Amino acid sequence: MTTVTCVFAVTDAPPPDDVLSSTPGHDGGGPLRLLTAGALHLIVQDVPAADFGEAALAERLNRPAELERCARAHHRGVETAASAGTAVPLPMATLYLDDDNAVRAVSAREASLRVLLDRLRDRTEWAVKVHGPGTAHASGATGEGPADGRSYLRRASARRRTEREAREQALAQAHAVDRELRRYAVAATRHRPQSEQLTGTSVPQLLNAAYLVDDGRRAEFVRAVGELARDAARSAVRVTVSGPWIPYSFAQLDEVECGAHQEVHA
Repeated sequence: MTTVTCVFAVTDAPPPDDVLSSTPGHDGGGPLRLLTAGALHLIVQDVPAADFGEAALAERLNRPAELERCARAHHRGVETAASAGTAVPLPMATLYLDDDNAVRAVSAREASLRVLLDRLRDRTEWAVKVHGPGTAHASGATGEGPADGRSYLRRASARRRTEREAREQALAQAHAVDRELRRYAVAATRHRPQSEQLTGTSVPQLLNAAYLVDDGRRAEFVRAVGELARDAARSAVRVTVSGPWIPYSFAQLDEVECGAHQEVHA
C-alpha cells in the first residue's frame, strides 16, 4: 500500500513512544510516530495515499460524517503531541509525500515555529460565546387593540423597532464582554458567529471569541466571565465559557512570520 505522511503537530517536548503507539489516528493508517527536525519533533502517521489524495480527500470531507471522523482523528494526534508539553497544531490533513519532505518543510520554518511555541507555552485557549435575546413571534401582539389594517401595521412597526433596539443593546453588551475579557488575555480573536444549525438554538449568537490566557491567570479569567454572565443574564443575554483548550486559534504560523517580516522592514 502506498502511503503519505500526515503531520498532526510540532512540539519541542516529544511524548513517549508508548503514548504515540497507543493513540489511534486516521482510519486505515499506521500508528502515530515521531519524526525529528532539528530541535523540533513532528507527530505523524502513515496514511493511505488513495484515501488522502487531493480529489479523494475533498470528496470525503464534503460528507459530514467523514469530516467529523477526520477532525476527531486530527484532534487525537494534536492532544497526544500536547500531552508532554507545548505543541503547535497544524491544519487538518497536512500531508507530505514522505518523511523527508515533512522534515524539510518543518526545518525550513524552524525559527518561526520556535517563536510560536514560546508564544503558546504555559497558555491555553478559552472560548466565550454570547447569545442575544430571541425574536418575538409575529403573532404575539396581533390580537391586541383594533383589528383594522392601520392599527396592525402600527403594532408591527413598534414590535420591529423594539426588537431592533433590543438586538442593538445585546450587541453592545457582547462588545463590552469582549473588551473586558481582553484585559485578562495575551491575545484574542473573534470568529464568525455560528449558525443556528451548529448552536442548536434559534437565539442569535452575537459573539464567538477565543482568548489566549496565561495559565497563571486562569482563575481570574474564569471569575471575570462568571461576573459578566451574571450581569448579562439580567437583560436576557447569555454568556458561556468553555476551556481550557489547546490553542488552535492562536497557532497561526503565517501571522508569526508576517510579524517578523514587518519588524525587519521597520
